[in-house]
Amino acid sequence: MIRLSQITLRRGAKTLLEGADAALNPGDKIGLIGANGSGKTSLFALLRAELHADKGEVDYPARWRVACVAQETPALDRPALEYAIDGDTTLRKLEARLADAETVNDGHLIGELHAAMGDADAYTVRSRAERLLHGLGFSHEQMGEPVASFSGGWRMRLNLAQALMCPSDLLLLDEPTNHLDLDAILWLEDWLKRYAGTLLVVSHDRDFLDGVVDVVVHIDAKRLKRYSGNYTSFERQRAAGVVLAAAQYEKQQREREHLESFINRFRAKATKAKQAQSRMKMLARMEELAPLHVSAPFSFEFREPLKAPDPLLVLEDADAGYRMESVPDKIVVRGIKFSLQSGQRYGLLGINGAGKSTFIKTVAGELKPLAGKAIFNKGLAVGYFAQHQIEMLRYDESPLWHLSRIARNTREQDLRNYLGGFNFPGDMATTSIETFSGGEKARLALALIVWQRPNLLLLDEPTNHLDLETREALTVALAQFEGTLVLVSHDRHLLRATTDQFLIVAEGRLQAFDGDLEDYREWLFRTKLAPAEAVPLPEAEKPAAAAPPVASTRRGQKRKEAEDRQRQSAARKPIESRIKRLEELMAKLNAQKSAIDARLADPAIYGEAEKDALKALIVDQAFVARELAQLEAEWLEQQQKLEQLAA
Repeated sequence: MIRLSQITLRRGAKTLLEGADAALNPGDKIGLIGANGSGKTSLFALLRAELHADKGEVDYPARWRVACVAQETPALDRPALEYAIDGDTTLRKLEARLADAETVNDGHLIGELHAAMGDADAYTVRSRAERLLHGLGFSHEQMGEPVASFSGGWRMRLNLAQALMCPSDLLLLDEPTNHLDLDAILWLEDWLKRYAGTLLVVSHDRDFLDGVVDVVVHIDAKRLKRYSGNYTSFERQRAAGVVLAAAQYEKQQREREHLESFINRFRAKATKAKQAQSRMKMLARMEELAPLHVSAPFSFEFREPLKAPDPLLVLEDADAGYRMESVPDKIVVRGIKFSLQSGQRYGLLGINGAGKSTFIKTVAGELKPLAGKAIFNKGLAVGYFAQHQIEMLRYDESPLWHLSRIARNTREQDLRNYLGGFNFPGDMATTSIETFSGGEKARLALALIVWQRPNLLLLDEPTNHLDLETREALTVALAQFEGTLVLVSHDRHLLRATTDQFLIVAEGRLQAFDGDLEDYREWLFRTKLAPAEAVPLPEAEKPAAAAPPVASTRRGQKRKEAEDRQRQSAARKPIESRIKRLEELMAKLNAQKSAIDARLADPAIYGEAEKDALKALIVDQAFVARELAQLEAEWLEQQQKLEQLAA
C-alpha cells in the first residue's frame, strides 16, 4: 500500500501540498488529476525519491520496483529494439554477469545465471519487445534503426517502451499519450488494463482515463482527495459534492444569522442573558465552512463564418504527397475523390504514417496534388491548426503582437479584450511567449485561428499540450461551430462530441468509414494481430463487387434486413453519443448554476466590498444560463432525430 501522511510539499516560494493524506491499494490503477501547476509532476518525483517532503511521510514497500518514463533520450547508435530491452535492467545485469562468468569459465555460476535468466523470461524478451514496439507504432525496419535517427516524439515513445519493458510493482506515467496517436493510445490502453502492478498516471485524455483507471486522486486546494471509479465517475461525484457543499454553506449561513439575531436582541435582557450566552458559545463552536469558490470554466466560441460557399472544395483523382528532387515524387494517398460540402463534420482516422497529415495539408492548400485536380471555392476561408503550429509562433513576441499582425485595423483595447477571453489578461497579453507553457502556446494558436472567422476548420492534433479544462472548452466550441470541420485527433472524446462521420486513410487510399470509434478499435486490433498480412478494411468499407454471391432469395432477404438494421444502428450511434455528451454537459452546468445561485442567495455578496465578486457572479450566471439553453435546445433536436429514425 502507498500511504501519504500529512504531506507538505513546497517548490520555491509556492506551496503545492499542505497536510495532504492519501491511501492507495496494491493493484489500483489511479488517475492523478489537478490544474496545471498543482503539483502532479512533483508528487511523482516524491514517489521516485527525487524530492523529499517538507513535512509528512511517504511510505510504500521497500521491495517494490518502480518504473517511470525517462524525460531525455541520448542520441545513441544503439538499435531501437535493444534500447527498449534496456528497460529490463535486471535482465541486462544478468547478461553482464553471465558474460563475466563465461570469460573466467565459471561453470557453476554460468548454470545459476542461465536459471536466473530463465526466471526473468530472457528467452522471450526479444519477441516481447518487438510486440511492444509494434504496438507503439514502430515498423519492423524501424526497430533496427539507431535511436539517434528518430525525432523527439519517437524517442519519447522509445522511453515509454523502456518503462513498459521494466518489470515493476509501481508504474508512474506522466502524460504518456502526449506523443502518441490514436492507434498507439488504444494499444497502450489495452496493455495497461492487463498490467498487474499499481499504476499512477497523469493524463488530460478523459477517454484514456475512463478506459484505464479505477481510482481518481484529485489535487485541489493543496489537498489530495480520493474518488472511486473512472474519470466520468469522478466528474459526477465532484459535481454532486459541489452542490452539497453549496447547500451546506447556505444552511450554515442561515443558522449563523439566526443565532446572531437572537444574541443581538437578547444580550442586554437579564431574563434572556443565559440563553444569549449559550448561543454565543454555540456560534463560537460552529465550524466555519468556507464559501464555495467555483471558478468560471475557461470557454470561448468560434465566430459565425462570413460566407458559407458550397461545395468548399473538390479533389478529383488527386494524388497527395511530396515533390522530390532527383528522385521520383513520394505519393502517400492515391486517387482521392472527395467533395467537401458546407456544414460537414469529418473525423479522420488511420494508423500512424497512413497519410492523415498529408491529406490535411492537401486540403489546406499547403501541398499541391501530384496528379489530378484540387478545386477551391473563392469564398473558402481556411483555419488550419497543424501539429507544428506552436513552432511557427514567434517566441520572442507577445500574444498582442501576434494578433495585431492579422488585425491591423483593430483598436488595441479590442485586441486586449479578445485575448482576455482566451485567458491572456493584463500584462500576459504583452509578455513574450517564450516563458509560456505548451498549453498556453497552443491556446494562442487557437485564438489566432478563431479571430479569422474561418468557414473550414482543419485541425491536426489540436489537443496536444492542452489541459482537461481547455480541451473541454475546445470541445464545446467545436460542437457549436457553424462551419465545416475536418479533425485529426487522438482524443476520442473530442472526436465523438464534435464529428458526425468518419473518413479513413488506409493502404494509400481515402474512403468513408461506416462505423464508430469502437468499430475502428476492432479493425485496428485485427491489424495489430496480423501485422505481417494485409488486413482488409471493415466489411462496410469493401466494394459491393467483393461481396460473396447470395445462394438464395431467402438469404438475400435476410442479408438486406441485416444491412438495414446495421444502417439504422450506424445512424443512431452518433446521435446517441451526442445526447449522452449533452446530458453530461448539462449536469455539469446545472451543478455550476446551483453553486452560483447559492452564492447569490448570500446577503454578504451584496456588500460594497464584494462589488467585483458580485459582478463576476452575475456574468457567470448569464453565461451558464445561455449555455444551458443552447444545450437543452440541441438535446431536444437530437431527441427528435432519434424519434424520426425510429419511425
